[in-house]
Amino acid sequence: MSIIKLSPRQEQIIKLVKETEPITSEQLASKLSVTRAALRPDLAILTMTGILEAKPKVGYVYSQRPSHSLIYDYIRTIKVKDIMSKPVVVDENTTVYDAIVHLFLNDVGTLFIENNGLLIGAVSRKDFLKIAMGGTDIHKVPVGIIMTRMPNIVFVEKEDAAYLAALKIMEHEVDSLPVVEKAYIGTKESIKIVGKVSKTNITRLFVKMGENS
Repeated sequence: MSIIKLSPRQEQIIKLVKETEPITSEQLASKLSVTRAALRPDLAILTMTGILEAKPKVGYVYSQRPSHSLIYDYIRTIKVKDIMSKPVVVDENTTVYDAIVHLFLNDVGTLFIENNGLLIGAVSRKDFLKIAMGGTDIHKVPVGIIMTRMPNIVFVEKEDAAYLAALKIMEHEVDSLPVVEKAYIGTKESIKIVGKVSKTNITRLFVKMGENS
């Protein structure tokens, strides 16, 4: 087994738990001036590796176990390509109305926009909600008008760690990330979308790990 390399915030969490155990996630978030959502990945790692123990209706306590675990090593070996799923893509000239239909028929939170197979943008439920509330004729406006364009899209590659994808989803507060790979048009480097990693993919991974434990 290898020794866990904890992040500075994870070290802070352990210190706070040792000093004031038991302590709830709400109290930890307050002391660290972050949201509970931001702490979830850290608390998940610390409990899964046995450093902390979560007691229902009580809070977190220091478990006194060694700070290393095969589970931690296993998490780090899982790649984006192992958990990614098929992205839902539309053309930038698709009307906002038709894009919304695609969104709900495929039960996703984000649509990715491509042109000639290359990723050029992304649009989320929040984007659709904003334009719908603004009174715009969604039957006439193309989705390309409201999408977030490259290079302002956060993405991952197939060989990246799934853990990195989870962190990016939490840090940037997005529903999903496009999985991309490099493509070349002549000498110009572009990227094409080959998959996606969403909150659902991450949740399935944890459920699968629980079933196999």
